[in-house]
Amino acid sequence: MTVDLGEAARQLVDGVNTGVLATNNPDGSPQMSVVWVGRDGDDLLISTAAGRQKDSNLRKDPRASLLVIDKESADRYAEIRGIATVTEDLGRVVAQQLAEAYAGPGAGQEYVDLPPEIIRTVIRITPHKVILHV
Repeated sequence: MTVDLGEAARQLVDGVNTGVLATNNPDGSPQMSVVWVGRDGDDLLISTAAGRQKDSNLRKDPRASLLVIDKESADRYAEIRGIATVTEDLGRVVAQQLAEAYAGPGAGQEYVDLPPEIIRTVIRITPHKVILHV
């Protein structure tokens, strides 16, 4: 069941705070990655390269948990649990947007300049549970 992200969690994501994405390895063990995160409505967006562990894990088991931590106060965070879909980042648009949000104007150019054989994907997490600590 999809849930509303809520204003406090939206503010954390929109505040350009780092996230920690948890996925499940094929053997059931956890795998975590530090990620940049954006938002499309209440869905969370992460960019990665096709074939990375998080990409592969979510294609096999779409359950994900994302912890977004306030850069000003580690006591303030949101854990968003949900189901992920993985699609190609056509034009590398999401990669560019996140790079510019986190690293500044022009930072997304490195994704534009990647060779065409390097495929970027978008991980879209639809929230099913939101746990806030604010």
